[in-house]
Parts: sequence; structure tokens; C-alpha cells
Amino acid sequence: MIYEHPLAYALGLEGMALMRSFTGEHGREFVEARIAEIRRLLDDESLARAAVEVARVDTVDGYRIWSQTYDGPNSAFDFDEPIVAEILDGLPPGVALDAGCGTGRVAANLAGRGHRVLGVDSSPDMLARARERVPEGDFRLGDLTRLPVPDDTADLIVCSLALTHVPDLDPVIAEFARVLRPGGHVVISDIHPTGVARGVVPPVRLPDGRPGRVATYCHPIGDYVRAALKAGLQVRRCEEPTMPPPAAGPQKEPGELGPWQLWPWVLVELVPEAARAAIEGAPAIVVWHFQLPS
Repeated sequence: MIYEHPLAYALGLEGMALMRSFTGEHGREFVEARIAEIRRLLDDESLARAAVEVARVDTVDGYRIWSQTYDGPNSAFDFDEPIVAEILDGLPPGVALDAGCGTGRVAANLAGRGHRVLGVDSSPDMLARARERVPEGDFRLGDLTRLPVPDDTADLIVCSLALTHVPDLDPVIAEFARVLRPGGHVVISDIHPTGVARGVVPPVRLPDGRPGRVATYCHPIGDYVRAALKAGLQVRRCEEPTMPPPAAGPQKEPGELGPWQLWPWVLVELVPEAARAAIEGAPAIVVWHFQLPS
């Protein structure tokens, strides 16, 4: 069970902002404003009563629910698609594996580029949507740590926004290397670990109405590198596009927290100045390009 308290999130943003001021990014007036705001937050009784207990949901159950709305607006797509497309532009068509294919967003892009598409996902509900979206693709139910794909099958593997949902990168990256042909490429995009640490975790509503979060793990940047090198992959490229600071707007009152499924995104409006200072320049996602030597 996860205990989500809006006050804890707001105070966390205040703390991040104050740490940045401690290294000289902000001056005395900013620091005094933050401390005064913290006192106001602590004295607010409505915030003290606003906590929510949230279930941690495994990926199969979570994606069964999320599959209904997964293709809706998702700001992460705006960050990963241009960089992934730029990498794919330099690669010839071949056999492409969409690992953790979800509803087939990436598979459709790969098919449109002339690749013969394989897709693997652990969610039958996501796969059903992928098959409708890319009828020419070969979609298989399976786990990223045990891909239902023979050795030396793929010229390209793309894995988008999936690896934060696995507890250990090593077995997954080793599987990628196993099914990749010599000279083949791996392109991975994921929520940046600093974003996961700030609570950027998919929300779902369980059938009984209870709130839940899809199980998500924070993988430091070095974990990707170590897993790739251990599997014999070479690093070709790494990008960490930054997110814009929260938009300036009126500060929300504690009684206007917004619906739980929009937490933590709307919670920044409780402390907009602290949020801008804490989040400005923070990476949104990380995109990797690895290659297996010929």
C-alpha cells in the first residue's frame, strides 16, 4: 500500500527548491518565502486530512485497466517520439521487435517504416488492441525477461516507456542482446529516474473504485549502462530532454487539490513558485541507442 499525502508532496517540492537555493540559485527573499509557505502549509487542517491510501498494482492487472485509456493524451509521447524517430531514420528496414508493445503505438510506426514487426507484451488486453492497430504484425504474449522469440531474430528492438515497470534491468537487456542479430540496434525510451522519484507513476482506478498505481521502479542512469555493457551492447547515444517548468498560474488553495488521478501533476499548483524552482531543467525522459557489435 502507498500512502499519498498532498502535504508531503508539497513539502517535498519546497525542500527541493530550498536545496537549490542552498547552492546559490536563489537568494534570501526566495528562501524566506519558502519557509513562510511551509509554515502556512503545516497550519492548514484541510491538507492534514487529505491523504489517500493507494494500492500497488502489478503490470498485468494495471495494464488491463490502463489499456482502455492508454492511447489518450500522454506528454511522455511528445518527448520520446521525435528522438526515437530521429534514431530510426538512420536505420534500414528489417525485423523489428517492439518489446513491451502495449497498444501498438511504436509497432505502427515501425510498420510504416517498412519493418517486419514482432510485438511482445505481458498484457493480453494491450495485445488485443495492438493486433487491431497493426494487423500485419506478429504479436505474442510474453515477459520481457523471457521473450518468446528465437536467438538472432531481430535487426532492431524498440522498447518504449516499459522498463520502469521491471524491477531489474539486467535480465531484460540480456534478453534483448540474445534475440538481436550481430550489428543490430536497441532503442529504449523511459521516464527519467528523477521523474519516477517525483511520483510520475501511472494511476489506475481498480474495478471497485479504489485508487492504484502500476508498479514502477526507479532505475538510475548508470543501471542502464551497466546492464547494456554486461550484455555486450555498445552505447551509441543517450538523450535526456528536459521538461518545461510548470506554467505560471494562480496558486491553488488546499481545498482545490483536484481529483486523485491527476496527482501529483496538479499538486504543483499548491506551491507554484517552489515547483518551478524544483522542476525547471529536470529531465522528462531518457532515450538510449545501443548496438550489438557485428
